[in-house]
Amino acid sequence: MEAQHLVEANSTSRTAAERFGVWERPDLTYSPAVAKETAHLYERVRDFIPAIEWPVFAPYIHAINRLKKERGAVILAHNYQTPEIFHCVADIKGDSLQLARDAVSVDAEIIVQCGVHFMAETSKLLNPQKTVLIPDGRAGCSLSESITGADVRLLRERYPGVPVVTYVNTSADVKAETDICCTSANAVDVVNSFDSDTVLCIPDEYLAMNVANQTSKKILTWKGHCEVHERFTADELLEYKKADPRIEIVAHPECHPSVLAVSDYAGSTKGMIDYVKTRRPARVLLVTECSMASNIQVEVPEVDFVKPCNLCPHMKRITLPKILDSLLFMTEEVTVDPAIAGRARLAVERMINLKN
Repeated sequence: MEAQHLVEANSTSRTAAERFGVWERPDLTYSPAVAKETAHLYERVRDFIPAIEWPVFAPYIHAINRLKKERGAVILAHNYQTPEIFHCVADIKGDSLQLARDAVSVDAEIIVQCGVHFMAETSKLLNPQKTVLIPDGRAGCSLSESITGADVRLLRERYPGVPVVTYVNTSADVKAETDICCTSANAVDVVNSFDSDTVLCIPDEYLAMNVANQTSKKILTWKGHCEVHERFTADELLEYKKADPRIEIVAHPECHPSVLAVSDYAGSTKGMIDYVKTRRPARVLLVTECSMASNIQVEVPEVDFVKPCNLCPHMKRITLPKILDSLLFMTEEVTVDPAIAGRARLAVERMINLKN
């Protein structure tokens, strides 16, 4: 990728590709130079990526890291991304709340969101003048798809005057109809910020049920679920405990309350990470998307992670080849209808600016 040459942009896509230009695909040969320049990155992930596979990943990692600098781009990656993305090409990493906060201070013209579509929309809401790309626009979310803006308007008609707290795992269309957003990290604080005795907490039913166990307010719910977290059961976790009582179970609040009841700790992805890094248990079972265990283990290699591996099919749509293509061809650009962007942005900003 020593010499870059602009090629004609596709006439059907006259957006980011036209503004920044489309670049030719670099040589993806695993050369001695590529091996040398990526060796330090392989040291981070050698326990999770077999040596025989590294020659496939390394040329993409090398090309992405060079291209993002030349483009003036920054890569945001959620904790559920695979190790070769999370540890080898990402600039900013974290859970939904952390990425939302960090997106505000990003000093780059181009943001590449390695996560799901609602996260890319949130980045665009907070950075309306920047170009936001997602490597695969089909990377959706079962929670986001469980509710629409029209549904929220109907809820407001049914429960007039009741504050609406909407999980950040939703579309901009839904955010635009809400009073304030929340994440799993701050949902209880957001709910308690209202004087109302009753609060709508949507769309994740289990998160809302878990919030209800931590507040005196009446919580109204919606039957949305995360397809990863809803599959875990208390009986399954108790079997792990029975097999090895040393195991510490760390669960995400998108799980059913019965799962949290048999866990040693429950919290957001950041909270789960902090728990493991602080306590350093001998064995731990993370009740969440299983790539996160691999990403944490890089920093705490002495911890033995038991992995009941539930994968998010949407997160796994994001791959190194797609990230490279996203930077080369400036696809897929994420836009938000101006008619809803302002209201949706306000709901997110209220969450970010909430003082605990």
